[in-house]
Amino acid sequence: MREGTGLRIGVMGAGECSQEIYALAEETGRLIARHHAVLICGGRGGVMEAAAKGAKSEGGLTIGILPEADTSRMNPYIEVPIVTGMGNARNVINVLSSQAVIAISGGFGTLSEVAIALKCGVPVVGLRTWQLASELEPAVGPDLLQLVQTPEEAVTQAIRLAGLRQRGGPS
Repeated sequence: MREGTGLRIGVMGAGECSQEIYALAEETGRLIARHHAVLICGGRGGVMEAAAKGAKSEGGLTIGILPEADTSRMNPYIEVPIVTGMGNARNVINVLSSQAVIAISGGFGTLSEVAIALKCGVPVVGLRTWQLASELEPAVGPDLLQLVQTPEEAVTQAIRLAGLRQRGGPS
């Protein structure tokens, strides 16, 4: 079996972003597809569009979990749209459908997805995103939240962590 085959990697980030962040997200999507993993995202613009564009350019499968009850605001790189009509509540579906999440930059929507992932034990790899610390929650171990510097590191770690989860190992 090829590395990454069957793994579902979520890419979470803002619906609007700078050209620099767009380029990072697009490269992340390309690398996910090269690892033969499925890309899951929110299906709209910004980071979500860039990641889907990158994955699609490499022949990867792209799934968009849309907040609306239709596809009118879906980006053109989504192959499988899932309409929810749930607004921001669809963030839970994004996270729980992913075996690992890569958070790229992002605002409060991305922060909610990171928090949901951590709460549910879904590993998060952060690329220029939120840095978290809490006195109320136990320390988050390095296998659940990792901050990285490049798309290559982000995808390598996400594939590794998703593979561990798929095999029933530590998340």
